[in-house]
Amino acid sequence: MDSVEGNIKLLLQGKDVEESQEFCDFTLDMQNEVTAAKGVAPSTPADFTPTLRDNVCYIVAAVLVNDEGHVLMMQEAKSSCAGKWYLPAGRMEAGETIVEAAKREVLEETGLETDITTLIMVESASGSWFRFVVTGNVLGGTLKTPACADKESLQAKWVEDLGELSLRGNDIYPLIQRAKQYCARKEEPWHPMLLPINKPHTRLLLRLVIAIRKRVNNRLCILTSDKTATHLPVTEVNPVRSLHSTLRKYMTEIFGSDLPPHRPQGVLNVELKTSSPSGNHDGMCLTLLVPVRKALEDVPLIDKYSWIELSKPVGEDLLNRMGKNMTVPLNVIRYWESCA
Repeated sequence: MDSVEGNIKLLLQGKDVEESQEFCDFTLDMQNEVTAAKGVAPSTPADFTPTLRDNVCYIVAAVLVNDEGHVLMMQEAKSSCAGKWYLPAGRMEAGETIVEAAKREVLEETGLETDITTLIMVESASGSWFRFVVTGNVLGGTLKTPACADKESLQAKWVEDLGELSLRGNDIYPLIQRAKQYCARKEEPWHPMLLPINKPHTRLLLRLVIAIRKRVNNRLCILTSDKTATHLPVTEVNPVRSLHSTLRKYMTEIFGSDLPPHRPQGVLNVELKTSSPSGNHDGMCLTLLVPVRKALEDVPLIDKYSWIELSKPVGEDLLNRMGKNMTVPLNVIRYWESCA
């Protein structure tokens, strides 16, 4: 129990979990077996290996807000969207971390150097397209003018009213709204600063912190997998299905067809570091908080999973993270064709 509770503490601090190996309780091969048992032909190869710019896409987007509430925007130079305005954003390159990619995109497209302070949103379209939205502070540099236009962008400027611009896409409105709310939070409860963890993975993984109350003493409990060493449950992400689909399939594997009421609360950490061009670790792991809205005594489990009761202080800390704005939101969207 100490290792599981210790990992909950680490996750609440935005740190890496301490595990001796990369666990995966519900692989694509297992998922395909479940699908085939229903008489449906599986659509995903069991040996899927995420490879950057081939079958998986990671996007970074930086939303920087100054003291006046103006947002840093850049004007596109790419032929497919030339002249349109957008946030500094683009695809991660081989060997980059999320923070490195965000800093590079801001510098290339706006001329400004930044300190990235936190994730504010994770977006997913299908299980193989992810956008990591970050914010931070400007440290220096020179704002790009039309005289400095290049293949990365035509210019950049701080914008008060987005309505004055011809935007590349309206998808950035929720991102900007989230960043402005975060920057204006003052004394309001909000999740602590959360930076991605630079940790390589060979597969696309979803780790679950499934929390439930015990009726007898009102204490918070966490679901663990007892396959091999005791650990937090982990499933492989189906790259051709939405994350919601992956989550539902795994929850059904754990609880059976009569699922208890639950909903994904938000992201507790992101583990990702793309490999060099010759590497093989372009996978990722998202840790998702999933509260169950039913008493433990009323929720049956399938074999090889069990509940562990948390100590009162850790349970209260985790319960606090179930409040509004206390986790990084996960936004599952329809596929959007980016010109980034």
